[in-house]
Amino acid sequence: MLGLASGTAAQPAERGSLPEVTVSTPRGEVAPFSVPGSVDRIDGAEMRENRLQVNLSESLGGVPGLQVQNRMNYAQDLQLSIRGFGARSTFGVRGVRLYVDGIPATLPDGQGQTSNIDIGSVDRVEILRGPFSALYGNSSGGVLQAFTASGEGPPRLSYSAALGSFGTWRQSLQASGAQGAVDYLIGASRFHTDGWREHSAARRDLVNGKLGIALDNGDRLTLVLNSVRIDAQDPLGLTASQYALAPRGAPLATQYDTRKTVDQVQLGLLYERRLGADQGLRLMVYGGERKTTQYQSIPPSAQQTPLHAGGVIDLSRQYSGIDLRWKAAWTLAGQPFDVVAGLGYDSLREQRRGYENYLGPVSAALLGVQGRLRRNERNEVWNLDPYAQATWRFAERWTLEAGVRRSSVHFDSRDRYIVGANRDDSGSARYGKTLPVASLRYQATADLALYGSVGRGFETPTLNELSYRAGGASGLNFALRPAVNDSLEIGAKARLGGGLLTAALFQTRTRDEIVTDTNTGGRSTFQNAGRTRRNGFELAWQHETADHWRTQVAYTWLDARYREGFCSPSPCAASNQIAAGNRIPGIARQSLFASLGWVPPEGWRAGVEMRALGRIQANDANTASAPGYAVAALYAGYLRKWERWEFNAFARVDNLFDRRYVGSVIVNEGNARYYEPAPGRNWTVGLSGAYRF
Repeated sequence: MLGLASGTAAQPAERGSLPEVTVSTPRGEVAPFSVPGSVDRIDGAEMRENRLQVNLSESLGGVPGLQVQNRMNYAQDLQLSIRGFGARSTFGVRGVRLYVDGIPATLPDGQGQTSNIDIGSVDRVEILRGPFSALYGNSSGGVLQAFTASGEGPPRLSYSAALGSFGTWRQSLQASGAQGAVDYLIGASRFHTDGWREHSAARRDLVNGKLGIALDNGDRLTLVLNSVRIDAQDPLGLTASQYALAPRGAPLATQYDTRKTVDQVQLGLLYERRLGADQGLRLMVYGGERKTTQYQSIPPSAQQTPLHAGGVIDLSRQYSGIDLRWKAAWTLAGQPFDVVAGLGYDSLREQRRGYENYLGPVSAALLGVQGRLRRNERNEVWNLDPYAQATWRFAERWTLEAGVRRSSVHFDSRDRYIVGANRDDSGSARYGKTLPVASLRYQATADLALYGSVGRGFETPTLNELSYRAGGASGLNFALRPAVNDSLEIGAKARLGGGLLTAALFQTRTRDEIVTDTNTGGRSTFQNAGRTRRNGFELAWQHETADHWRTQVAYTWLDARYREGFCSPSPCAASNQIAAGNRIPGIARQSLFASLGWVPPEGWRAGVEMRALGRIQANDANTASAPGYAVAALYAGYLRKWERWEFNAFARVDNLFDRRYVGSVIVNEGNARYYEPAPGRNWTVGLSGAYRF
């Protein structure tokens, strides 16, 4: 996918240093040290080491600027934000672009999810932060990409299993290999948990596959397949008093049997063709379908108004897209000059229905079942985005890079539920913005690089944010405007003693920030606030010694505030004013990750991890918050390779000191049920085996 392109080829690692790795760019693979921006790569092998292998939150804690938390609620996905973008999300991921093998896991409206990422077969995950994220289009406050490994060598069959606290287990089976011009990998896994809290059981079945074919003329075809099914109970959030008295409880969830099912399958085809020695074409086409049914905790009394959409959401979504890219490597004034140009098109067709979540009279209702139809509409979203990017190494130590993307997003809604007071609420909206970015990189020494970058991005409201209007009115809220942000970043990267030290200082100013207006009765409405500002600093250090001691430290300071006051809910009154200077909720001001491990390629291995997160405001008024916390984890394992066999076993304890803390918050929850508690001390053990034929 589109990303930063400058840099030089990776060099072999010296003994006692981190192995040299690369990240994906339009013109090929580039070492992170050579990228003029904040980018991190986490290898799949590292993500699987001594872990359950179910959630990205297990292994991405060491990425500065990334705040990813497990809600312990598989009906709502992880809570993921980059430099504060995406923090307002009450479910799924928004404000951050997600890709799995080049296929957007973020739909054209900006709503995304991570549930179809198979950690068992992933080759690497890359996280891009800063101004150049805007080149990915709508809702690109940051970019997270996951890539499936390619099969190689003789056929290999592997099996792994893990058991943990709270009735948690996972089983995975994988086959891979390469023969002649064909390589393949196919993996399947099943995950189950009874849940730490009441009413939080979940099951997930995941299949992920990749087939590569090298053609005789040097071209390459890659086919990717992904399927996921989720059945999860939703324990909902807790009030402060409920959290204090019974953090494992879920009284309202049990009463309404709140739950969610997801069924998704997608297919993608990548064609890569060389056009001589200095040009190439890349074509990605994809399509998929996602069906979701969610039962909410909306009281029957609230559904008596004829304009209410009910307490059961039934979504059927078909999505598809194409990305065509041309790249060339030329010279300008005798210096290397690389150009990339492309066109991206993505579409989403959604059938949205709403039903009552009860049967019978309101006074004696049977809850948690599908009742009468209350909403029926057909929604479409599509974008058409041309983009271009150029890199010019105009001097021995200087590199100039610039790019632009014209992002246009179209929404169209056709109301099919016109009954009584429910009028025809059909409508359409179009959002567009030109997104320029630029950077300048200076290679001060062989081991020190400095850079600065600027860019403009924008974020449209998602279909879910458009779905309801304040005051109980029916129809989509097309009065919402997109948020526009201007970002600036300066940074440095240094190779010291075989390790890599990175630092970045950044600021993002946003106009028309999208914020919560109301959030009650299972319905959230949104509005545009004034200006906001995010100032931040990131520092990271990675090092591995010759005798296999690995150290990692990541620190983030992020001050995110409203620069102008507004009212929530609108209109303004004496009691609902949000003051300028308030912190944006859902964002920790400080976070720290540190780990120390002994990780030889074979034999015993062990390590310790520590994560700390500062206080997180739960609402715009800053009257409720989740206290900061620090937790530790300890793990040990044994890896043995014998002829064609490989065995791996581990044991792990998380929250080692049994700290009681809030794992995540539901931002601006209208009934003050902000808090999603994290479990106490918990354990995981795992065993895997592989055979190479």
